[in-house]
Amino acid sequence: MFLVLTGITVISVALLAVVNRLTEGPIAQANADALSHALQEVLPDFDEVQADTVFRKNGEGVDEIYCIIYPAKNKGCWVGSAVRMATSKGYGGDIVILVGFDSEGNILNYSVLASSETPGLGSKADTWFGGYKKGEEEKKQTHSEGNRRSVIGMNPGVAELKVHKDCEDGYAGRVDGITASTITSRAFLNAINAAYAAYAGQETDGKTGASQQNK
Repeated sequence: MFLVLTGITVISVALLAVVNRLTEGPIAQANADALSHALQEVLPDFDEVQADTVFRKNGEGVDEIYCIIYPAKNKGCWVGSAVRMATSKGYGGDIVILVGFDSEGNILNYSVLASSETPGLGSKADTWFGGYKKGEEEKKQTHSEGNRRSVIGMNPGVAELKVHKDCEDGYAGRVDGITASTITSRAFLNAINAAYAAYAGQETDGKTGASQQNK
């Protein structure tokens, strides 16, 4: 019985290794295609984009990637930067977003790259906060007193973005959160704030969105 179980285990491990090797390439290509599409969604037209990696130290002193900045150029001129940011857990798990900023730090657009939030509630983050598809600019809604849901056009450098219920009246960075999904809304806005901190060259912990200006 011992030999049979050992044999089954060895065969299972071998099969998993083969499957992993066969799927590794297609998965990596799919992720690269998704990122390329998202960059086009959140940035102005560009013909050149590069990746600058930002690191943070974990408890064991090992560098761990938590955000990547993508400066974009068109005909040699910088047109904006996108920031891929993994944030603190939402209600269902980590939220990973890509945020586009213009030269003044205003939010151009965003794309949710990964999320495990509740379908119909937290999963609404992909459009609730004003995200729109390239080519559908007529659907673009910027932040205003009449539309406090959208983060488009906001600048986290002027005022950190916060869920409306966490703000005093008149606070410039207040945003209406997703109905019945306050945890997800906070996590999403934390990701936006952390993305801006990385974009602006500030220190950030990569989890809560808290930042500290470099001296």
